[in-house]
Amino acid sequence: MSKGNRVAIYARFSTDLQREASIEDQLVSCREAAERQGWQVVAEYSDRATSGASMFRSGIEALQRGAKAGQFDIVLSEGMDRLSRKLSDISRFHERMEHAGIRIWTITEEDVDDMKIGLKGTMNAMQLRDIALKTRRGQRGRVRQGKVAGGNSYGYDVVAGPADGKGRTEGGERAINPAEAEVVRRIYEDYARGLSPRRIAEALNIEGIPGPRGGAWGASTLHGNRERGTGILNNELYAGRLVWNRLHYSKDPDTGKRMSRPNAGEVLVTTDVPHLRIVDNDLWQRVRARQGALASKGTQIAVWDRRRPKFLFSRLMKCGCCGSGVSKEGRDGFSCSAARSKGTAVCRSRTVIKQADLEGRVLHALEHHLMDEEAVRIFCEEYAAERNRLAAGASASRKGLEKELGQVKRDHGKLVDAIIAGVPVEQVKDRMNALDARRQELERQLASKEEAPGPLRFHPSMAGAYHARIGTLIRALQEPEGMEEAKEAIRALVEKIVLTPVMGPDGKTELAIDLHGALASLLRLATGLPMADVPRRAAGGANSVTASDGVSEAVDIIDKSVLVAGAGFEPAAFRL
Repeated sequence: MSKGNRVAIYARFSTDLQREASIEDQLVSCREAAERQGWQVVAEYSDRATSGASMFRSGIEALQRGAKAGQFDIVLSEGMDRLSRKLSDISRFHERMEHAGIRIWTITEEDVDDMKIGLKGTMNAMQLRDIALKTRRGQRGRVRQGKVAGGNSYGYDVVAGPADGKGRTEGGERAINPAEAEVVRRIYEDYARGLSPRRIAEALNIEGIPGPRGGAWGASTLHGNRERGTGILNNELYAGRLVWNRLHYSKDPDTGKRMSRPNAGEVLVTTDVPHLRIVDNDLWQRVRARQGALASKGTQIAVWDRRRPKFLFSRLMKCGCCGSGVSKEGRDGFSCSAARSKGTAVCRSRTVIKQADLEGRVLHALEHHLMDEEAVRIFCEEYAAERNRLAAGASASRKGLEKELGQVKRDHGKLVDAIIAGVPVEQVKDRMNALDARRQELERQLASKEEAPGPLRFHPSMAGAYHARIGTLIRALQEPEGMEEAKEAIRALVEKIVLTPVMGPDGKTELAIDLHGALASLLRLATGLPMADVPRRAAGGANSVTASDGVSEAVDIIDKSVLVAGAGFEPAAFRL
């Protein structure tokens, strides 16, 4: 296989196609196109049921990683719109491939250049907008007919609409679910007579009544956000009014996260649907009246419109009993969110820890307990073992490829000798071509294989460097300038903080703190590498120090550092 003919195929099954077989159809078409061009397919990537309006897709991201690694020379797809429908995204993708020396070729447009990017990219972007407009137009029409345009609400069942002449039924029809409707009326009655959403949710959980998604009830499920019309207590469908277009959505171009914002009142579409009424008007108005009187103490901000501040270790704390998140309670405390909002049927941990106590103990541990001599020794042993394991694996893999390459060359030589001896070329031609292709593939794999890691070295000054840098970060928390940067750097050092109720020496229940360090971040701080380069997992958590892959990540990070060295971090969580 000659360089320049290695092809990676990309296919995408879009939500607007609504046909799972589309992926295989696209792959077959692309394989046939590659065969006609005399290209060798070396990789195939795909994304299923994923919109072309975003590049945050696992398949296209894997393709781009393969491009950076030089694994292919041509990207082949059915059409440019399979790669992306957005002009800005397809332009950036083209620039990345051009920088890597990779051509883009599609069955529809053939060789893709700047002119085709501009023309076809604009057309695809217009088509994407047209699809969105037609979808919303259809939804608006359904709402005006009294049909639900989106997902289903608790208290209702989805039912089939009347069939047309071709036997097709139209969606959007709902019917009241009697059992769930009774729960809705109970929630409204309890709230109207003064019970809090927290108490209502706790009672429902104790009785084992499933929530809207089959799980436990939470206070936020009930009170939601009045401005946005979310939550059981704000759903106007229960009062016999169908309201559509409350929110509009857009994707952050940097993160791909879908963000919602309220629409102005004049664009709302409201339709009376008396057959779907669950709550009578008197009860609905009593609930509205009570909501209007509620405000946060000292702020006069409505309870459904509060914005929680971000504290030093927000979203890093977990309950050791149920695994739920831990959030602010009162002015200066933290406790289990599930126990507070869903009740003792879900979690019994109601112990509160003071913010100053929690932050002080964790900061002290980060500064003083992650670099002691015993931890250094343990980590260096684990690091050396993992390094040696990886080196042995790499060496064995390379030897296997070299052995096969030698056999392929010998077999090819025997066929050449047979031709010289008089065997007709036609009898051995196919076998020779197959062996030659395999030889080139093995040589390519060997060329891309890194040599086994060199000897292990440890730098004696890393512990001291860590202590100095973490101390500087902690002091920066008290300074107005640089405080936010220091806060983010410190947060990156923590994977999670687990708070578990234990019996204290005075016989009272208190929360024990188990600190799990983020190994990759700790190593970067110790070696002086930029904290901004710390990798994050897709779920948003930091790199784990508790599992064996944490040591593998450490090997990778240390090997890329100027100091091919180890700092000592205990490979498990420790209790403060």
